[in-house]
Amino acid sequence: MLHSNLLRLMARGAPSRMMSTPTKLTTVEVNDKTGIATLTMNRPPVNSQNVQLLLDLQTSISEIENNKSRGLILTSANSNVFSAGLDIFEMYNTDVERLRTVWTELQNAWIALYGTTLPTAAAINGHAPAGGCLLATACEYRVMRPNFLIGLNEAQLGIIAPKWLVSGFASILPKRVAERALTQGRMFTTQEAFEAGLVDEIVNTKEEALEKCAAFIGTFAKVNPLARGLTKLQFRADNIKEFEKIREKDVADFAALASSPGVQKVMGIYLENLKNKGKK
Repeated sequence: MLHSNLLRLMARGAPSRMMSTPTKLTTVEVNDKTGIATLTMNRPPVNSQNVQLLLDLQTSISEIENNKSRGLILTSANSNVFSAGLDIFEMYNTDVERLRTVWTELQNAWIALYGTTLPTAAAINGHAPAGGCLLATACEYRVMRPNFLIGLNEAQLGIIAPKWLVSGFASILPKRVAERALTQGRMFTTQEAFEAGLVDEIVNTKEEALEKCAAFIGTFAKVNPLARGLTKLQFRADNIKEFEKIREKDVADFAALASSPGVQKVMGIYLENLKNKGKK
């Protein structure tokens, strides 16, 4: 289950230099000295991924690619949550077309981040379950603050992690560890994630996390950007190719599963638990 503190944060409320994009839920700030862009998610209370946030992520990634930044750091404006994953309010008691839209934009946000030639790093300054973990693992490097949780816990909600996400997850963790974690819907503590290789470094503050991410991107300063980017995509090409082949079927499968009575019931119970946590 999700950490009780995260449940309380999620229950508190619903969505309602620096801003260099016209979007409302992400900001992009480019360091003039290093040329590194920091993309910050800002959808209170917990950066749950509704369609707008997913679209804004895509817009911001495109902007960063077009402004010739040397690298991209993904982080959160929230001090305790990186991203709580897909917004269940968008998936509960809704129509199949809406479910298709939500999943399509999640796919698009993932491929924009996973498939960019830019060096990418995630400054994980809070909990990162489900879609939060998806975004973090799409990056090349992950730095995380202590005493938080990260993982793909979809199985707990009766949802199946898609093949393209499983492949990316298994390329970071040993296959046996990834399989067990996915089938259990396991959430790793920061320390466990570090020991397993899911997280590359542990730091005490968000500022340190940003510094470590910038240092990682800085290791490519003397490498030809085109050669670096194409080499990166060689490693990811098979998964991207497979994703493009099954993209439409993946949307249809998700919409069918998420709209099923059993999964809708689990979501309803989950939302009721959130409401009860918020009253405490």
